[in-house]
Amino acid sequence: MNAKIRSLQDLSALKQSLADAAALAAQRDAHSRERSARDKRERDLFAHTVGPVAPLRQRARAVIERARASPVPRQRERDEAAVLREAISDEFDVETLLETDDALSYRRRGIGPEVVRKLRRGVWAIQGQLDLHGLRRDEARERLGAFLRDADRHGLRCVRVIHGKGHGSPGREPVLKAKVKSWLAQKSEVIAFTQARAADGGHGALLVLLRPAP
Repeated sequence: MNAKIRSLQDLSALKQSLADAAALAAQRDAHSRERSARDKRERDLFAHTVGPVAPLRQRARAVIERARASPVPRQRERDEAAVLREAISDEFDVETLLETDDALSYRRRGIGPEVVRKLRRGVWAIQGQLDLHGLRRDEARERLGAFLRDADRHGLRCVRVIHGKGHGSPGREPVLKAKVKSWLAQKSEVIAFTQARAADGGHGALLVLLRPAP
């Protein structure tokens, strides 16, 4: 008899538990429906207030590439400097190539004397110049080689090289004057040079004619 009573009690408790679970599920469903209805009312109210809308058109975006700094060819510059030192000799006797005139002009083989005369008269406009004042011999030689190479690369025809008149040198002798002539005569870019006119530097400068661009 007691067993039956306990079974009936357990059954009743189970039914009550199921009923409570069903009621909780129903309550959750009701809350979910109420929330969905509220969200729909809010969307409808927003759409009614704002009116018809259209999506923004996608515009193509320009891709801007940042300019990259050009790499500095340090090794190439060192190699070229080394070539310049080896290519220009201080032992070269330029006097054997100079014309025997007051200006001690120079012209490469195959270049007529009229070229030197035109150069001296200023037929070619001076397009660039290099001032070697105050430089030591090795530095002046490297500067001159680099200057001529750059002038030739840019297609310049006539340049001026200022070597100075030697007023600040021992014995007031222009130390670089003879050196510069010797170096110029060894450079393939140079086809002629002559002492500058007084207005262009006189005894302290040379007018140099470079080969035409290929």
